[in-house]
Amino acid sequence: LSTVPRLCHTFDSFALERFLFGGKRSGNHVDQVWPNLFLGDMSIANDRYGLWKLGISHVLNAAHGKTHCQGGHEFYGSSVEYCGVPADDSPAFDLSVYFRPCADYIHQVLSSPGARLLVHCAVGVSRSASLVLAYLMIHQQFPLLEAIKTVKENRWIFPNRGFLKQLRALDMTLYGTKRVNVFELCLGV
Repeated sequence: LSTVPRLCHTFDSFALERFLFGGKRSGNHVDQVWPNLFLGDMSIANDRYGLWKLGISHVLNAAHGKTHCQGGHEFYGSSVEYCGVPADDSPAFDLSVYFRPCADYIHQVLSSPGARLLVHCAVGVSRSASLVLAYLMIHQQFPLLEAIKTVKENRWIFPNRGFLKQLRALDMTLYGTKRVNVFELCLGV
């Protein structure tokens, strides 16, 4: 992708899902996907000692209020700044209303010296991954495919079909409507 001009990449959901399906599938509870930005699951989010070892100063929970993803100020105390988004991992859920506020929050945190942020949901592949992708698109000016490729270098992700559709709409809003075949672009076919 680094040799390809930064264009908007629109494509059908099935091609995008096939692209996402490939690559390594780590069993890690957390992975650093961008400098000082970690993507993980509820296991690491519930492990205060593990967060301390990683130097996590902020947590963005994309499954706030869901079973096993409670989190909150009362859980983390004063050691970690907490932000929660009550998102469902359902294709019908409108996660796009959180793209800009969460991208701005992530950007604000990462702009603070010494800050390290964990973005998580239950499994760390759909809701939280979608918010990280939106951040890369909005604040790092990555088209959707470039954002996906960047995150996939360190963690396997698989946003649900509804979130992919919303991310594609964000991509078209930010970068226009030039159509590119995902396989020609990313796989050299």
